[in-house]
Amino acid sequence: MADRALRGMQIGAKSLESEDGVVFADRFIVRYACPNGHEFEVTLSSEATAPATWECKCGQSADLIGETVEDEEDKPVKPQRTHWDMLLERRSIEELEVVLTEQLSAYREGRLRPEGSYRKG
Repeated sequence: MADRALRGMQIGAKSLESEDGVVFADRFIVRYACPNGHEFEVTLSSEATAPATWECKCGQSADLIGETVEDEEDKPVKPQRTHWDMLLERRSIEELEVVLTEQLSAYREGRLRPEGSYRKG
């Protein structure tokens, strides 16, 4: 079995291609500081806009040092959809009252099954 082993370079160890003629993308470095005193640098593309905050290695939100970042345009924020909102998209109030009445009567009569659907049909 050992005589069939691959010889030479390890798989994925190093590339045989050189960096001659390779044009790297323009980059810039921004610095962030977190409330725990950590300071770190992040390299971004020159086409990117540096975000005002970045997550630190300790899990805290770190603020951009130096530049003031313009706030994104004030886009209208959609309110968070609740379970009730999604339910009203599928059923009317009248239908929900019928379902509630059926479920309450089944509960009072002891017909509710723990393994799944309570309604027939």
